[in-house]
Amino acid sequence: MLITILIAYLSLMNMSAVGESIFFKIKNIDKIFHLTSYFALAFSWFLTINNKKFGVKGKLIVILGCIFYGILIEVLQSTLTSFRTGDYLDILANSVGVLLALLIFNIISRKNQLI
Repeated sequence: MLITILIAYLSLMNMSAVGESIFFKIKNIDKIFHLTSYFALAFSWFLTINNKKFGVKGKLIVILGCIFYGILIEVLQSTLTSFRTGDYLDILANSVGVLLALLIFNIISRKNQLI
């Protein structure tokens, strides 16, 4: 839950308050931040539901929930703030992070089952 709340806070805060950082001068670096954030979000939820009773259905709920959450945050950026804007490429980066988390989680889960 903490990662979920932290993403909402960071996504809706005024980034000018953070100041000029070298990271923000690199073109499209925010897409890497989006991918990493949503990777962490999805992976943490996969770990939370890591139980055989959830199975594929649980993973699907996490995937769809995280992607929907990313879309919702982008809409809120456009509607609730005057200093942030929603971006389709951010939604794409978020979704790639979620799917990458699924891939890594499945690889780790399979390796742990073999041990």
